[in-house]
Amino acid sequence: MNVFYEEDGAFRVGAILADNGTTLQVEAAHGKRSKIKAAALLFRFEQPGLNGFMERAQQAVDDIDVDFLWSCCGEAEFGYDTLAREYFGRPPGPIESAALLMRLHGSPMYFYRKGRGRYQAAAPDALKAALASIEKKRKQAAQQVAYVEQLTAFKLPAEFGTMLPKLLYHPDRAGIEYKALEAASAATHLTHAQLIEKCGAISSSHDYHIQRFLFEYFPEGAGFGDIGEIIEPQALPLAEVTAFSIDDAATTEIDDAFSVKRLKNGNWRIGVHIAAPALGLAPGSKLDAIAARRLSTVYMPEGKITMLPEAVIERFTLAGGRSCPALSLYLDVLPEDFTAVSSETRVERVPIAANLRHAELERKFNEAALAAGETGFPFGSELKLLWQFAESLQKSRGQNETAPPPADYHFTIENGRVTITDRKRGTPIDKLVSELMIYVNSAWGKLLAEKGIAAIYRTQYNGKVKMSTAPGEHQGLGVEQYLWASSPLRRYVDLINQRQLVAGLKGEPPPYARNSERLLIAMRDFELAYETYANFQRTMERYWCLRWIIQEAAGLTPATVVRENLVKIDRLPLFCRVPSLPELPTGSRVEVEISAIDFLELSFACHYKRMLETQ
Repeated sequence: MNVFYEEDGAFRVGAILADNGTTLQVEAAHGKRSKIKAAALLFRFEQPGLNGFMERAQQAVDDIDVDFLWSCCGEAEFGYDTLAREYFGRPPGPIESAALLMRLHGSPMYFYRKGRGRYQAAAPDALKAALASIEKKRKQAAQQVAYVEQLTAFKLPAEFGTMLPKLLYHPDRAGIEYKALEAASAATHLTHAQLIEKCGAISSSHDYHIQRFLFEYFPEGAGFGDIGEIIEPQALPLAEVTAFSIDDAATTEIDDAFSVKRLKNGNWRIGVHIAAPALGLAPGSKLDAIAARRLSTVYMPEGKITMLPEAVIERFTLAGGRSCPALSLYLDVLPEDFTAVSSETRVERVPIAANLRHAELERKFNEAALAAGETGFPFGSELKLLWQFAESLQKSRGQNETAPPPADYHFTIENGRVTITDRKRGTPIDKLVSELMIYVNSAWGKLLAEKGIAAIYRTQYNGKVKMSTAPGEHQGLGVEQYLWASSPLRRYVDLINQRQLVAGLKGEPPPYARNSERLLIAMRDFELAYETYANFQRTMERYWCLRWIIQEAAGLTPATVVRENLVKIDRLPLFCRVPSLPELPTGSRVEVEISAIDFLELSFACHYKRMLETQ
């Protein structure tokens, strides 16, 4: 006796070796023995034999028209044997029963399984929808094959045109376009971007990187649209100072300026003046929403995307030749040792006499000029005194002179030509500005903490820097508390802290309560955005470094070993791994060869050539 049964979702046949009522031992045609449950049996038969049974049944399946079979079923649940008698017009044979079962089981869109050997025909609407879905998938599969054929021939399918940005930067991995691109990339051994470029759809590798960033972080574009109302600060007292700023020539968001005044008692009054856009941007306004969404100015070698609209920057930047709204910290300093004996913070208008620029100022105000006592240039005496005060501040923080920091690099791109110049850091100008900014941010952090007003602080402990709504030590700077409030035109965190400071000075309720949701969200979002923008800046600097190498035919170039096989390319802020580099001490000078530059992936090969004499 033979049996036709179901096991693990598949139909099988076997000869009965032992029947124990609830279980059977059966042997397949190829000799494998199995123990099956009686409940798995569908029918028993004597003839035909097992050899070739399933092959003959499958041939019979192909002869059964599933649409006709479905039309014969009606709506009620049925057993396969009942349907078989109706379909064949007589009691079916074993081959026919097996074929009908296999057809029912293999057509789940037409027939729903209700139990062993029992089924129910799908409702007409459900079947229609299922068949339409299958047809859609069939057409999509055919379309996908056509897409792959076009892509591997380096022709961009017409349908890819409108969806190209999304396909490049944030694809739908379930879509046939992405699947076709994936298959074509595998076939051509190219990345998605390289393949699309080869199809002629990426005309500029520079724009590819810019558009990637804008697509993700500025989906509505870098413009501002309706900015709402800029509040005009009213009735601010005019400071009796002559202030000046120190910035790079390209800076338009001038946040800080300085002043020096001799008091009648012989002390010096040093003023640190910070632009006050908080006076013109109400919390919850359209302008505030813009700043909260952007969170920071985005910098790149070829320009920037400002946090605030140009009209706001123009209104609150500390531009020379006018009086500007500002938050000022005044320090009364002893002339003997530059000890600060008192301080005061004011909201006022500050006359800005001049905007000094680094390039011109450094030719006059530098280490040599200080050593020679030269001050015969605009604000020379004030700059010298501020530098002396900065020296005192650095010592009071317990910060000793260390190795000079890495150079700053300036990129100029004109008509496609790249110029990269370096500027030594740690100059008197740098020390002056950085020390006064550290002081003002620490002092205002202390002021807010003493008043019990919430703020966003930066803390550092055991080398780990984090942002917090609670004041804490910043070990790296050597101060008890530190926040950012000195760049409110460029950073949203600074704008928030400035609002809190202004409210505290006016005796008004601060806009943000401690641990308020708005404050915590702004802190979290700022951290993420600030790091993202910094990564983008590094990406574009890498792009222009590689462009410069091609432009200058500098494939063979000197470099300095940083550690292990990591080197820094001379004249550029460009680091790379050199697998072929021999084991050399840090600081060793080597010559490397750069090749195989890919401007889309921003990758390149770097090979060790020879040792150079240490400078």
